[in-house]
Order: sequence, then C-alpha cells, then structure tokens
Amino acid sequence: MSPGENSDDTPDDTVAASIAPDEAKTLSGLFEARLRHTPDKIAYRQYDAGQKSWRDHSWADIGREVARWRAAFVAAGLVAGDRVALMLKNCVEWVTFDQAALSLGLVVVPLYLDDRADNAAYILQHSGARLLLVEGRFQNRKVGEILATSPGLEQVVSLEAPNDLTHWSTRIVPAAAWLARGQGVEITPRHISPDMLASIVYTSGTTGRPKGVMLSHDNILWNAWYSSGCAPFGADERFLSFLPLSHTFERTGGYYMPMLLGAEVVFARSIAQLGQDLQEQRPTVLVSVPRIYERVYSRIQDEVAKKSALERRIFAQAIELGWLAFEVAQGRARWQPKLLVWPLLRNKVAAPIQARLGGRLRFAISGGAALNPDIARLFLALGVPLHQGYGLTEASPVISVNRPESNIPASIGKPIPGVEVKIGEREELLTRSRCVMRGYWNDPQATAAAIDADGWLRTGDQARVDDRGHYYIIGRIKDIIVLSNGEKIAPADMESAICLDPLFEQAMVIGEGRPFLAAVVVLNAEHWEEFARGLGLDPVNPGAPDEPRVRKALLQHLGQRLAHFPGYAQVRRLHASLVPWTVENGLLTPTMKIRRAPLLARYREEIEALYANFSLAPDQ
Repeated sequence: MSPGENSDDTPDDTVAASIAPDEAKTLSGLFEARLRHTPDKIAYRQYDAGQKSWRDHSWADIGREVARWRAAFVAAGLVAGDRVALMLKNCVEWVTFDQAALSLGLVVVPLYLDDRADNAAYILQHSGARLLLVEGRFQNRKVGEILATSPGLEQVVSLEAPNDLTHWSTRIVPAAAWLARGQGVEITPRHISPDMLASIVYTSGTTGRPKGVMLSHDNILWNAWYSSGCAPFGADERFLSFLPLSHTFERTGGYYMPMLLGAEVVFARSIAQLGQDLQEQRPTVLVSVPRIYERVYSRIQDEVAKKSALERRIFAQAIELGWLAFEVAQGRARWQPKLLVWPLLRNKVAAPIQARLGGRLRFAISGGAALNPDIARLFLALGVPLHQGYGLTEASPVISVNRPESNIPASIGKPIPGVEVKIGEREELLTRSRCVMRGYWNDPQATAAAIDADGWLRTGDQARVDDRGHYYIIGRIKDIIVLSNGEKIAPADMESAICLDPLFEQAMVIGEGRPFLAAVVVLNAEHWEEFARGLGLDPVNPGAPDEPRVRKALLQHLGQRLAHFPGYAQVRRLHASLVPWTVENGLLTPTMKIRRAPLLARYREEIEALYANFSLAPDQ
C-alpha cells in the first residue's frame, strides 16, 4: 500500500476481531492467525528516510518478509532451541526477525540498542546466542568490541552495511546477502508448543550482572490477552511505539497486544522527534515509562513559569477544576457549581496540551518504574487518560494496572485478570499466574530464590492494599535506607520528588548507616545557567556548584520538593554535578534506572566529604 494511504482520523474499515490465546496457542500462531484474519489491514507504519515519508505495511506485507527471514534461518542451519539475538531500534525488521525465529522454535534474545558493548557481549556469551542482528549505523565500533569478546557468536547480520566491507570481520554479513541465502530453501514445518521457550530477556542489572529471564510462548501470549481486557481496546487503535522493544513492557503491550487486537502500530522515528511524531501520527494508545511523562511535565511547568501572573492563576484553576472533574467522573467527589467554568478552561488550557500529544489519546499507560502522583494528577486534570501499571520482566511483565473506571494515580491499580497477588513477609508483593517465568537461564539458585514451591514470584517490592483493592508500592526491600538511628526510608520516592524540580535532572539519595540523608544530584544544564546567574556566578565555572552558598541554595530548592516527607526523611547535604549519568558511563541501566553501586563507587570521595565532621549541625 502506498505511504499514508489510510486517514489519520478515519479508522480502517476492515473489521479485526481479537484473537484469543486458545486460537493462537503460541506467539507465532498469533501472527499466523492475524495474517489469516486481516491480511490487507495496515499492521505497521514506519518512516522511510530515503523517501522522506511514512510507509504503511499490511499484514500480508509482513507475512512475506517473515517468510524470507524464516528461510534464511533454515539456510543458516539454526535448529529449535538455538538462541538468536537482535540489537535494533523499533522497526518492521524487529517484528519480522522475531516472528520468523519464533515460528522455527528459536529463542529470541533482545539487546538494548544503547547498551554498552561489554554488557551486550556478556549477554551473548551467557545466552549462547549463535546469531546477532544489528542495525549497522553507528554500531561499527560496538560490533567490533562485541565480536572480540564473543567467540561463540557465529554470525552478525547487519541491516545497513558500510560501503567498505574490507575492514569488517568475516563473521559479519549484510542482511541482503544473508537473506538471499534462503532463496529456494525448502522449509519443513516445525511443531511449536505453548510451553516452548520463546525468549530470554536479560534484566537491567542495577546490581551485579543481569539475569536471563526465560519466558515461554504461553507466558507472554496470556499476559498480552489478560492486559487487553483491562480497558475497551479496539481494532481501530493506533499505538505509537518508541519504548524499546527489548523492554518486555513494550514488547508485550506495544507489539503482541496490538497484534492480538488487530490494531495499527506506528514506529516513532526517535525520542528527539517524539513530539512531532505525536502530532503527525495522532496515536490513540501510548505505552511509556515515567521518564517521558516527566519530561513533558517539566516543559509544561517551564512554560507556565514564564507566563504572566494572571495566566498562571488561570492554569492553576484549570488544574484544580480538571482534577475535580476527574474525581467526579470516578465517583469519588460530588459535582460543585464551580465546575460550570470547567468547559471554558478545558478549551483554553487543556485542549492545547492534549493537541501536543496528538489530540486522540484514549489510553496513556505508564509502567516500568514508579510515576510521581503529582505528574499523574496534572495529566489527568488536563484530560490526558493516564493509567499507571506495575509489572516485572519475570511476570511477562504486567501484574496490575489502573482501569479507566477505577483510576487512582497514586496506586498501581488492581491485578489484571488471571493474575494472583498477595502480600507476604516484610510486606513483599508476591504474584502467581501462568505468566510467571520458567526461571533464570542457567541459574537454578537465583530461580529458587525468586519463586517459591507454590509458584509465588517474589517481586522484591513492598506494597499495601486499600479497601478498594488497589495496590500501592511503598518501598523496595533491597533499596530501603536504614539510618543510624533506625529510621527507614525508601529513596526512590524521594528521588522522584526531587526530580520534579526542573533544576535537578537526576538524583540519588544516600544515608545507609549514616546519621542523616544526603544526595548526589545532576543539574539540568539550561536551568543551572539561569540559577547560577541569579546568584551572580559564572555557570561555566566547573567549581561553581561546590561553593557553599550554591550548595545552600540548592538544598533550599531540593527541600521544597521534600517538604511533605517526614522530618527524618530530609536531605541535609548534597553534591551537585553537571555530568549526566548515562548507560554509556555505566551509571544507568538500559531502562534508565540508576545503578546505585557504581554511583556510590564513582562518588565515594564526594560522599565521604558530605559526612565529614558530622558532629556539626548536619545542615551546616
């Protein structure tokens, strides 16, 4: 079909009924069933950089490409149970590689596009992957490092090979040449059962090496099915896919679930172009981690701060009334006469922000980490249907989510259908379902520690439940800070609150065994410049953040965000830096979580200095 043939506003006329797991049986069976049901319906939309336009791909188009990849796998001598890996951005090739591999009983090992070479090499070695698919662009050096430390990796297939192949290893082949090897290959159908291993997904590894989570076809398929029943999703949905498909949250919720529904997926060009893609492609469903919502929230706050006093008051009133209207709709508040003004404010304040997100969002889903309730409240007040959920890779991954008719943004919602949860010892949240992993790859000891004899998966998160059946995460067992006076603090909540201030880009709260809490923060470069000039300082002076009056001013800023925390949960000292924490420097996981142990090692001297002379008043 020609690029952009179907309208952005008019759903495809083709009826696409949801495909139940009993019909699909496996993930590859799901694709085959979708191909039978709606071959001509648009499956994916992807930007063609060469043509500088969006191109639509029908299910029949995808089916033909899957057949090509399947034949090439067979030609390469890959047999059921072999592991094959891919390191790609979200694209049609991700899907065709995955489906072809699954249909042959191969086990797919996804790698993060931005992961460090040493971590990728470890995963390839640990999983025993025989083949790796890469994009090619900007990956030459990384692929070279991976090959040098991955002797078991037999072949690297590159979608975009460089012009000069003479410097490349013989273990690397352009995708066009590799696919050509499958021409004329006879394919014998292979029996794929639901309990067969579909994927090994390596957890981010905030501490130590990542572990390989073994997920079966049955695990993932049923999780997608259960999740689809949590809201009135339809075949006319348009998903915008930008969270990496190597993240199980996106893979289940933004890939297999749309396939199950018969919905359309648009692959975003990049995070940098996300705002433009939202407005051009106008999705109805957005699956994301909190970081994206945090960035939009910060931009909104920045824009409001620059407006006149009257405009700021109007915005504040819009948030107040929008939230009240939301609570009324949820049945948790009574209608009040002041809501008569809400339609006017909705058109003036809320509608323009909704338009920046495409103007058609029916479901905005947040998962992968805790979403600050203040952020959720702002979006919901502005009419953006934001729903927080919760899950783990080990659970395929969704465990619970807020529903449209019962949405409490501070909670992680209620368990999805088919999933059991309970609170165990030390207030730990436990879950049990057919979605729970088969275990960790080649690590029976870790498997036994994670899943008990009755099949309950230990999440490591502490939780409570209210009288409505909504669950709330209250801490992380391993991440709880215990001060020297015995007080216990969950640092993640504090770090999230700190980063609501646009001055602070990243934060880590510390204090284990110490007399008080301290923090290491990364400053937002743009806001730091304004902040420093306000203090009469040169923002480019590398020593400026360490000046006593700067530290004091930063603490005051930070303290405002922590005012609602208990007195013992206040940061008394901090170290500020302008060097961001990234995946490349080993201080973030590929899913953007901070890696506490490497951060503590990196800032060991600075942290010790924060606690020097602790007999003094801690805020001196």
